[in-house]
Formats: sequence, C-alpha cells, structure tokens
Amino acid sequence: MAQCDMLRFLILSSLVVVSVIGQTMPPELERQLARGIYKELVEIKSGYTTGTTTPVAEAVAARLRAAGFPETDIFMGGAIQRKANLVVRYHGSGQRKPVLLLAHTDVVEAKREDWSMDPFQFIERDGYFYGRGTGDDKAQAAVWIANLIRYKREGFKPDRDIIVALTADEEGGGPYNGVQWLIKNKRELIDAEFALNEGGWGEMAGGKKISNDIQVSEKYVINFRLEVRNKGGHSSMPVADNAIYHLAGARDRLSKFGFPLKTNEVTQAYFEAMSKIEAGAMKNDLAAAAGGSIEAMQKVARASTAWNATLRTTCVATEIEGGHAKNALPQLATANINCRVLPDDSVEYVQSTLNR
Repeated sequence: MAQCDMLRFLILSSLVVVSVIGQTMPPELERQLARGIYKELVEIKSGYTTGTTTPVAEAVAARLRAAGFPETDIFMGGAIQRKANLVVRYHGSGQRKPVLLLAHTDVVEAKREDWSMDPFQFIERDGYFYGRGTGDDKAQAAVWIANLIRYKREGFKPDRDIIVALTADEEGGGPYNGVQWLIKNKRELIDAEFALNEGGWGEMAGGKKISNDIQVSEKYVINFRLEVRNKGGHSSMPVADNAIYHLAGARDRLSKFGFPLKTNEVTQAYFEAMSKIEAGAMKNDLAAAAGGSIEAMQKVARASTAWNATLRTTCVATEIEGGHAKNALPQLATANINCRVLPDDSVEYVQSTLNR
C-alpha cells in the first residue's frame, strides 16, 4: 500500500451555523446578471482532464471589461495556456489590507452517458439548477463576479481592495497551477489579509431557510493505491491465488470498516448549534453527540451521510484496474482509495489503519 499525492497544505473539518435573520433579494436586474454569468460558465466545458478553463477566464474578463474594469486590474495566466487562471481587483479606499475571494473554474469530468441530460447545458427545473459545476464551484465564481460588477455600477467604495481569483485545476489537476501557481509566480496579485473560499451550505425546514452554514475548517485528502501482484498464468488453469480476488477481498473489508467517531472544537460547535434549530427526533442526539456521547454519534452518523463524514475520517474505493487479457490470470490488480482525513488524524495513523 503506497501513499500518493497528499495535499501539501492543511485543510480542516466542518461547519458553524449562522442563523438567517432576514432575507432580502437583490434587484431583478442584478439577479438576471448573476444568472446569465452562471449559465455562461456552466456551459463551458472545463472538465479537468478533457476540458479547458481558459474560455471561462476569457468570458469573465469580457464581462469585466464591458463593466468598466481596466486591463491593468485584470490578469489571465497560468502554468499552461489552456488552463488559465483569472485575477481581478476592485479598488477600495485602502484603509485595510485586501480580501481575497476564491473559486475554481474547472469541474469533475462528466460523461454524457452517465447523465439524463447534457451535463454542460444549464437547466432550471422545479426550483433547481442542473449541470456540471452548478454547485462546485461555478456558482461561487458567478456570485463573486456578479457582485463585483454590481459594486462597479453602484460606485461602492469598500475600505479595502476586493480581489477575486478564479483558479484552474482544483479538481485533481495538481498543485502546479491554480492557487499554488499564483502564490509562486503572482503573489503580489493575490496578497491579502484573509481569504474566503468555497465551503458550507444551508439548512431548511418546511421549505424555509433557517441557517447558513459557514465552513471554517476542512478535512485534508490522501489517496492510497492498493496493489496486488501475481505471477499470472493461463485462464484455463485457474488457481485460488488470484490478484483480482485478493484485491476484492481487501475492498470488501474496507467497505465494512469505519474509523472511530469523534468531535473536535469545530464539529462540537456545529452539532450544538444544529441541536438548537433541529425540531425532529434527532434534536437530543445532536446535543448528546456534541457532548461526546458515542452512542449518540452513532445515531447521528446513521441518520446522514454528511454527518457521518463530519464525525470521522473516511476512506473509500474510487477506481479499480486489473488484468491484461481475457484469457490470462491477472498479474496486477489495483485500486485507488480516497481518504478524507480529520485534522488531528495523521497520515501515518490512516496508513497503518488501512494496512491493519
């Protein structure tokens, strides 16, 4: 079992709930602007292996120029020509250091045969938006850009510069582009007091929004590759010692395993807050889980895949390969195991646990 491509920077783990006091919608003109940007971005094929993010950056740059942003405040570039990042600066009074707003423009690949509709067609139906990237993360990109254009139109003067960076290669392209490339090569463009990135969702009850959940920390990611090797042979003379069978056994054992349930400072605060707005049967269990009850954590984890993932490190098989011919015994079978790890669980702990 070998560890590969662990993210270099710490990402943390969960959510804090902010109650929704009032809901004021922006003017219709601004809503249509945001929707138009959203649609345009979703319909650009920017899958991280077969697509390109440069057309997204070019489309956004064109909208910014049309809104009056000067060329000196717009940057496009990156490690490779077809994977451009975009950085734009909206000038404030300069009383405070800038704030950096981040979103990524590449998306996970989407095969047409896996979808009941074209994944790169923006569809609105029954109050929902459909299309690859509608949630992760072109919605956030559209929001940032629509807001900047509105600020420009209304003459808003914040006490600090607002920098928006739309980056490439978040969805598996590696650290050579995107944020890492900007830090190494264009640090002056994104230097800020703090940054806001994607992360968080909301809670609803009876069709009414009751909270916005702000993600203040996140798990970090490790991918492990499982390999089983064998001397092979002809399929007409099978043996029990088969690489594919051994790999299948390992994946089956993994499917039945769960890392220990636990809370940390962030997740404890989250479950405490959720217990105060939850009106159903889980109310007491959420409070008890925040208090450290393992029994309550088990109930909470069973009730929701999101809560389960909030309470523990998780590892799951995501890819498999095996064999080299239809009439030969396999000499190699492999699987990728994707782990999302709580901040206080070390790489060594996770790997030793999988080995065991």
